[in-house]
Amino acid sequence: MSVKLQIVFYSMYGHVHRMAEAVAVGAREVSGVEVQLLQVPELVPGDILEKSGAKAARAAFAHVPVAAPQDLAEADAIIFGTPTRFGNMAAQMRNFLDQTGGLWVKGALAGKVGSVFTSTASQHGGQETTITSFHNTLFHHGMIVVGVPYTIPEMNNLSEMSGGTPYGATTITGSDGRRQPSENELAIARFQGRHVAEIAKRLASSR
Repeated sequence: MSVKLQIVFYSMYGHVHRMAEAVAVGAREVSGVEVQLLQVPELVPGDILEKSGAKAARAAFAHVPVAAPQDLAEADAIIFGTPTRFGNMAAQMRNFLDQTGGLWVKGALAGKVGSVFTSTASQHGGQETTITSFHNTLFHHGMIVVGVPYTIPEMNNLSEMSGGTPYGATTITGSDGRRQPSENELAIARFQGRHVAEIAKRLASSR
């Protein structure tokens, strides 16, 4: 029996995309799990993206298919990724989720596994509030929310500055966006993908 796992993300400068790829690597380590990367539609006008430098950065993942809200119903598990905007998810992700009312009416996501990862500019820039506030939407859809347990050493690494929360994997970009996800952060992201995939597989086999 094949388990379908989607990684649905929004990334402006590529940090969340890199984390999404790491999540996918971890999920693909679980046999019988089909992994698909999807990005949500951009809302920022092209000229603004170009002025901010985001247009060039986004070219690296332009090949990733754009998600439609109805696509979510096809998955057994969905791992969402979004950068932080003032302690909340990005408007692009919020806009996408606000279009899932039809799925909510049908209970189409109820019983599916849901999980979240994020990025912030600073170490205390809303990593936890972004993920936990995101969880509210997943709970309203009746999803089974999964985080990252403290069973991997990377979660307790105090030798360097690193993201990583029990609510989901995180990375710190720096205010200028130059910092890329560290190996410690990517390891947590890989673990999150694998952990969610394993849980989804167990749930699917019990039905």
